[in-house]
Amino acid sequence: MNLFDYLIPFALALGVLILVHELGHYLVARACGVKVLRFSIGFGKALLVRRAGRDGTEWAIGAFPLGGYVKMLDEREGEVASEELHRAFNRQTVWKRFAIVAAGPIANFLLAIALYWGMFAVGTAELRPRIALGDMTTIAAAAGLRDGDLVVAVDDEPIRSWQELRWALLKYAVDGRSVVLHVRTLEDVDAFRTLDLRDVDIDDGRSDPIGRIGLRPWRPQIPAVIGRLVAGGAAERAGIRVGDEVKAIDGEALAGWTQLVDRVRHAAGRELRLDVERAGERLTFNLTPDLETDNGHQVGRIGVGVADPGITGGPELFATVRYGVVEGLTKAVRQTWETSVLSLQMIGRMLLGEISWKNLSGPVTIADYAGQTAQLGLAHYLKFVAMISISLGVLNLLPIPVLDGGHLLYYVVEIIKGGPIPERIMEIGQQIGLALLIMLMAFAFYNDINRLISG
Repeated sequence: MNLFDYLIPFALALGVLILVHELGHYLVARACGVKVLRFSIGFGKALLVRRAGRDGTEWAIGAFPLGGYVKMLDEREGEVASEELHRAFNRQTVWKRFAIVAAGPIANFLLAIALYWGMFAVGTAELRPRIALGDMTTIAAAAGLRDGDLVVAVDDEPIRSWQELRWALLKYAVDGRSVVLHVRTLEDVDAFRTLDLRDVDIDDGRSDPIGRIGLRPWRPQIPAVIGRLVAGGAAERAGIRVGDEVKAIDGEALAGWTQLVDRVRHAAGRELRLDVERAGERLTFNLTPDLETDNGHQVGRIGVGVADPGITGGPELFATVRYGVVEGLTKAVRQTWETSVLSLQMIGRMLLGEISWKNLSGPVTIADYAGQTAQLGLAHYLKFVAMISISLGVLNLLPIPVLDGGHLLYYVVEIIKGGPIPERIMEIGQQIGLALLIMLMAFAFYNDINRLISG
């Protein structure tokens, strides 16, 4: 993938999210009778401006694209003609001002619901929630789960795809509780396994919490046939060729490619004896896996790639997940709500010091995910847009001055005390809020750069 494979999906997603957010403010402001002076996607110098509508609203695109704004008629920002005072934002009741400000984040939540609903109703091809174990020392192995088990439900919540399984386990891992998995084995026997998630460490910011539980998607066994060799790698140095099939390591038969990879990863710097079949002949090679670093872990590599097994998937691997119109809407609302709650939980735990700020992501990481999901297909990309839309909605509702949530906090105080907050206090709040926002952005950019450097 080149740079544009990331930038174009990122720019498209960001543009849609900002547009929807600002449209929320704009439409409710117009419904409340407030005059809108400018609708801008982006900040800074306007690169493109066009006037439209009976009020001559300026529709603009700013030079700095990470945001947008709706500028309304307001006595605090300039002189207002007497005949238009009733259309000034500051002259509206506190309830109208509250509705106008809240409309932006609400629009982001509604967009997420609409996207999820559309995908649930149309149906998408999803990876089945059939599991494979990473190794036998994990929480999953201790629970008695086995390779090939199909997860049917988690705590009586039906599970139909690998993504639904990941989401359910992540929720319960954040809560730090045990869950009961209803599984169907490869022998078509129903069983129940208790998975203890109380000690799962989610404070990593890099590796997948579900992987640390010890679960990964199940795949049909792929023969350990060498499809390519890395020049100068341990396998090439030992004399192994493309087309060789590894049958055993140190006298122990291999079930397939996955087992070959696992054995090699855990044998860095230790000599292995590989029994190989080549054109019907059985050969033996001794080699020592090279020591390499993978996401901070020392692993063994022999410099080989798997041959194309000719497996494209099928009913064993994939299933079409589709819901009825009403059920799909209910699930879309629930998914949006649960994602919002989880986001707030993670923010709260960051503030309390329970998890690290390295879990915070910025535009570089978001662009990375935008590119990856776009390559996976439209359904994956739309799910990504829905999730980012929820994150944007949650972020804007935080009670930080300069964000929508900060203004809503002012209005709540105004409702309680029966009058507006003094301008000086609001100015101080804006300064504090701006400082907090800059600090959050600095953390996010630092994390992005750190992830790039460390791989």
